Parts: sequence; C-alpha cells; structure tokens
Amino acid sequence: MPRHNAKHLSAMEANTARSGVGLGLARALSKMGVASRTAATVLIEAGRVSVNGQVLRNPEARINMTRDRIALDNTPLSEIPKRYIAVNKPRGLVTTTSDEQGRATVYVCLSEADHHAWLAPVGRLDKASEGLIFFTNDTAWAQRILHPASHLSKTYHVQVSRLFNEDDVAQLQHGMMLDDGVFARAEQVRVLRSGQKNCWLEIVLHQGINRQIRRMLAVLDTEVLRLIRVAIGSVTLGTLPKGQSRPLTADELKSL
Repeated sequence: MPRHNAKHLSAMEANTARSGVGLGLARALSKMGVASRTAATVLIEAGRVSVNGQVLRNPEARINMTRDRIALDNTPLSEIPKRYIAVNKPRGLVTTTSDEQGRATVYVCLSEADHHAWLAPVGRLDKASEGLIFFTNDTAWAQRILHPASHLSKTYHVQVSRLFNEDDVAQLQHGMMLDDGVFARAEQVRVLRSGQKNCWLEIVLHQGINRQIRRMLAVLDTEVLRLIRVAIGSVTLGTLPKGQSRPLTADELKSL
C-alpha cells in the first residue's frame, strides 16, 4: 500500500497517482539506472527528485519516462554521465547491493568516487566465482549486454577435480540436460594444463544459464575447484588486480 494519502500530495502527484499511466517514480529511477527502487524511494521522500520542475515526494507518483523531465538534486538525469566499469571480483564476495546475512559484497571493489554514483552489476558471479564483471548506470546498455541476441561470449578458466580427456571435452561441447531439464552446452572447451590429479580448462559460453559451468560439470561428476571469468566478449581481465576496478575504454565499449 502506498504510504502517502492523496490529500497530502501535490496536485500533480494526485493527478498522476489517479491516472494509472506510466511508471511509478521510484521504479522509473531504478529503470534509468539512478538507484535501486529502495534507494530511489529515499531520494524521493527527501525531496531531491523533481519532475518538470516540481519536487515530488511520492515514490508511486506516475510519470512518463519519455515525456517528463526528471532531475536529481536539480541536475537533469539526461545530463548525469554514464559510467562503465570493469571489476576483478575476488572469491567470497556476493554480487548484490546489500546482503541480509551481512556478507561482503562486490561493491567493496569500487573506488570511493564510484560509491557516489549508482552503479549496478551487469549479470552476476556467484560467491565462489572470481573474475571479470561489469558495473554501469546505463540500464539500456546493460540489457543489450545481457540479451541472448547479443551473442556475447564469456570466457572462463576453470580448475576441476580430475583430469579431462577428449571425450570429456566433447561432452561439454555437444551439450547435456541439466537437473531442471534445460539443455546446456559450451561453445568451446580446451585443456589449458594438467597436473597429476586435476587440470585447468578454458570454457567459452554463449548461453546465459545460471551457474551453467558448475551444473554441467556436476553432470560429469566433476567438482569445480576454482572458476575465474577472464573475458566478456573482447574485453579481458588482463592485469587488473584482484579486488580492483577500472573504467572501460572507448575501444572496449565500441567492441561490445
């Protein structure tokens, strides 16, 4: 239930709340990459958001994202610079803005300056996984990166609990049914190096299935010892130190 009674709203808020058109203001700010809906609600109720020059304090006030002029702290959202960040996520961090269990999140990898802008992760890496992940405040760009039609490959280096032969590699590339009936396959697989009891694989994926590599290897009764994402499309992890971040270059953005 909305926390604001209509008699306490401005005329604009009351009219837009009754109209039922457009999006709620907090949801619109979230979709525009300004803040999560919870954080956007705080900004709105603090009087920091205006629409068409009028401050609105109702997070549910309906607005038209293409027609209405929205500003945060008197700065039009259209003028807020877009940020595109690469992060080398260490193992043990969760990919979320905050964690109800109090676990450390991947946001500890962002610079102090980036903490002043709302940046959201593009996709996710689970707690036990490491490597490259993007952050941005450009939600349209993030959706294009994640959409299957982009055919954007993701490359992983994976240490597994046993040695692999050509048949094992072929099974991953031919594909298999996962535990929920979804068909999964790897685009490319090769053995990078082998020890006496385990080996490292390079696995390239085009699908966006949750925990795909771990679930595929589980079908082969193989445990994942380490999983590192080393590239997204043509953007590589390179020499970015673990736990650090950097802006994507113009050439990298163009390649994506």
